[in-house]
Amino acid sequence: MHEAPSRREINRLAIPAILTGIAEPIITLVDTAFVGQVGTTELAAVGIAGSFYLMTVWILAQTLTAIAAIVSRFYGKNQLDQIESLIPQALGSNLVLGIGFFILTNVFATEIFQFYNAEGEVLLLCEEYFNIRSWGFPFTLATLLLFGVFRGLQNTSWAMVISLIGAAVNLVLDYLLIFGVEGSIEPMGIKGAAAASLAAQVLMFILAIIFLSAKTSFHLKLRFQLNPEFKNLAGMSADLFIRTILLNLTFYLATRYATGYGEEVIAAHTIAINIWLFSSFFIDGYAHAGNALAGRLLGEDRPKSLYHMGLQINKIAIFIGIALAAIYAIGYFQIGKLFTDDAAVLAQFEAIFILVILTQPINASAFAFDGIYKGLGEMKLLRNLLIASTLLGFVPVCLGFHYLSPGLLGIWIAFVVWMIIRSGWLIYDFKKRYGT
Repeated sequence: MHEAPSRREINRLAIPAILTGIAEPIITLVDTAFVGQVGTTELAAVGIAGSFYLMTVWILAQTLTAIAAIVSRFYGKNQLDQIESLIPQALGSNLVLGIGFFILTNVFATEIFQFYNAEGEVLLLCEEYFNIRSWGFPFTLATLLLFGVFRGLQNTSWAMVISLIGAAVNLVLDYLLIFGVEGSIEPMGIKGAAAASLAAQVLMFILAIIFLSAKTSFHLKLRFQLNPEFKNLAGMSADLFIRTILLNLTFYLATRYATGYGEEVIAAHTIAINIWLFSSFFIDGYAHAGNALAGRLLGEDRPKSLYHMGLQINKIAIFIGIALAAIYAIGYFQIGKLFTDDAAVLAQFEAIFILVILTQPINASAFAFDGIYKGLGEMKLLRNLLIASTLLGFVPVCLGFHYLSPGLLGIWIAFVVWMIIRSGWLIYDFKKRYGT
């Protein structure tokens, strides 16, 4: 009864979660790779607008993690019937939130991208791309909420199937719409990339609804009397909301300063950050497994099993981080060429790629414990840690380099410091709480 989940059980949750987690970054990476063949200005625009879209989704999609923590805890208690009405209420809230932010961000799109230092043709292309892709806000937020429900039910395979279908549809549509088909489809360029992403997101939402209705005991009947857990869901989501705003502050500062350093620098930063985010989502699969298992073990009241599960997930994640670092090191001078053949952009990218590589095992540990603490419902601790690491680590380092030695190198050194603080504190706190 007190044995920790086996590695097989961890992998059963983690491997599908990895494939699920990389779907959205793959959509953006495919957009970036294809658009990079169109031109450097277009690449810079997709980098800025795509980054803003993903960051906004991260801020708003905190109910994914919160709902997973609640569902997994009630799953461990064998009391899922007590949260039946919570699911449609949370889904409705995400749809309304997505529609609201679609309207808000489109009204202020020009000001938003000017805030990123975008101007001239880059600014116009940012707006063209975003005005189409932003229709996906409500669909993406709703889909991620349902993925959280599936995770709480200790199933990550359904989300994997949906995500892979979405990524495949995006890949095909990207090629057809960006470059066109002679005699039948006119090339749409950057607008085609945005339309392909939107189509994939709508399809994924439809499939998620089908899976929820066909494979779970939950329903979509909306009750106006709030479920008792709705307040807890809102509280955890609010803490994660604040935390994610700080996450986005780091990415915003990085993108803003990189944009100010020139087109070649922001283009190089776009490639680097997309690789970094792709790796993060890849590693994050084991964090999702920790999220689901920690909530379940908490519901089953098994602290010793929880501790050993945490250590095991951390070891696996670090191993994956080291493997990714090795792969990137081998392809050091070839990876950038997948995105652009601009010599100036490649020179900027290759100068800082070593820092992207070095962060991989550090990121792995931070993300592993992030997932475990989210499953435990420790959102306030994660919020406070992010505040400290951002305001005491990333911001002063980034600003210091900006004034003393401006360039892309300072931005990426700030990322390294940021991740060291996050991973170090979580390891210390976890061992202190559960290692006795």
